[in-house]
Amino acid sequence: MRLGQEYKIVGIYMIVGFLWIIFSDAATENLLKYKEEITLIQNFKGSFFVLFTGVLLFFLIRKSINELKDANTKLKNGYKQTIDGWMKVLDIRHKETKNHTARVTHMTLELAKISGITDPDELENIECGAILHDIGKIGISDEILIKPSKLTEDEFARIKIHPQIAYDIMSGIDFLTSIVDIPYSHHEKWDGSGYPQGLKGADIPIAARIFSIIDVWDALIHPRIYKSAWPEEKVLAYIQEQAGSHFDPRIVRLFLDNYEQIKNNSIG
Repeated sequence: MRLGQEYKIVGIYMIVGFLWIIFSDAATENLLKYKEEITLIQNFKGSFFVLFTGVLLFFLIRKSINELKDANTKLKNGYKQTIDGWMKVLDIRHKETKNHTARVTHMTLELAKISGITDPDELENIECGAILHDIGKIGISDEILIKPSKLTEDEFARIKIHPQIAYDIMSGIDFLTSIVDIPYSHHEKWDGSGYPQGLKGADIPIAARIFSIIDVWDALIHPRIYKSAWPEEKVLAYIQEQAGSHFDPRIVRLFLDNYEQIKNNSIG
C-alpha cells in the first residue's frame, strides 16, 4: 500500500528526531565531563534541533506541495485537451463554420478583459465555456443544423432546446459545472425575450452577455449554409441597434469602441 505524503513527512521527521536524540546524547556523554559544559551543549542541541527540523519540514512540505501542483496541472491540462477535442468534433460536424469556435473564443476573451475581468480562473472558465458554447447541438439532428433553407416553427423550437441539452450534460460533470454559463445562457437577451430561461438584464451571467455579442457578430459576418455573409458595416450597425434589447448596452459600447483590437484576436 502506497503511503500518503503526510505519513512520509511525519515518518522522516520522527526518524531524524530519534537519531538526533540518541547520537547527540551519546556524543555529549562521551566527549564532555563537566556539568556546566553538558548543560550548555544540551541547550545548543535543543536550539539546533528546532532549527534543523524546521528547515527539514519546510523542504519536505514544499516538495509535497510542488508534487500536488504538478499533478493538478496535469489534470487541468487533461481536462483542457478533452474540451479542445470536443471543439474539433463540433467544428468538423459543421464544416460551414470552420474555425468558428476558436475565433469566437479568442475574441470573447479579449472583450472579457476589456470589460474588466482579470481573474485568471474566471477568464479560464470563460475560455472553456466559449469553446463548448454549442455542445448542446450534439442533441440536434443534422437535418436541422445544416438545413440550407429557413427553419420551420417546429424545427426552430427544437433547435432552441440546445442550451438546455448543454446544461443537462454539463451540470452532471463536476469539472464542467463552473463553465456552464455560456453554453446555457448565450441565447438569453437583455430584454428577457431570449431562451431557454427568459433571463433579463444583469440576471444573465456576464460571460454569456459578452459571448452573445461575439457569437452574433461571427454568425453574421461569415457565410453560413443558409445565408451569405453580411457587410461589416451592416453587422456593426445591427449590433448597435440591438443594444438594450438583445445585448447588454455597456458591453456593446465596449465592443464597438475596441472593435479593431477585439477583431485582431480573431484567427479567421
